[in-house]
Order: sequence, then C-alpha cells, then structure tokens
Amino acid sequence: MDNLFIGEYRHQLDDKGRLAIPSKFRSNLKKGAVVTKGLDGCLFLYMPDEWNKLVMKLTQMPISQSNARAFARLMIAGAMAVEVDSQGRINLPRYLIDFAGLKGISVIAGLMSRLEIWNEKKWEEYKKKTEKESEKMAEALFI
Repeated sequence: MDNLFIGEYRHQLDDKGRLAIPSKFRSNLKKGAVVTKGLDGCLFLYMPDEWNKLVMKLTQMPISQSNARAFARLMIAGAMAVEVDSQGRINLPRYLIDFAGLKGISVIAGLMSRLEIWNEKKWEEYKKKTEKESEKMAEALFI
C-alpha cells in the first residue's frame, strides 16, 4: 500500500506555478513524475512506471479510430515531466494550469495509481454532484 495514492489534500499554487505535493507522497515521486491533462477538468499526475503503463495502452489503440487518436493526443501531447524540488513542490507549466483553471488553493486527490490536481471550486462541485449520485453509480457498476 506504500505506492498507492489515497486521500484529499489542499495546497496553495504559487505565482510561479509551483504546487506542494503532500509529504506522504513525495517518496513515491523521487524518480520524478508526469503530469498531463486529465478528465473532468483536472490534471493527472503519474509515477514514471504508471505513466509508462498508460502510454503502452494508448499506443496500442487503433490509430484508425478518431476517438483513440484524440484521447492519445490529449494525454500524451499534453504531458510534461516534472521533478519534486527540495521543498516538495512541482512546477506546473502554464498550459496545464490554464487547462485545469488552477489558482490559489488546489486540491490534490489520491486515486490509487495517480494523483489528480483540481481547482478547489471545481472539486467541491464535482464532489457534491457525484456524492448525490453515488447510490445510482454503485448499482450500475456493481451488478
């Protein structure tokens, strides 16, 4: 369970695009990380090994299907390698900050093999919506 990301944390994005990674996750990111455009308006952050697994899946999708090409472009072309600095921060590029609408407080949510980085307001709205629908989602997923 040491290499799994779980939990919800809030950290300030500074004017230079630096965002602190929760201290309990920093040891998992000693080899760096990859951050990319995610789904639902957030960013996805992967450890290198998890990123490589995702890239292998994306490169095996049929290039003849426009949805496969579009999703691969979103994930791969939108990606950037990042390092955790001595103060436990990553430096996010402006295009990813703009994509996710990050400013001020950001939410870092652990989702097992990845972290998601959210605009705090978008996260709260998303959470309220999904919490209301949780029973329906559970019934549909766990038939």
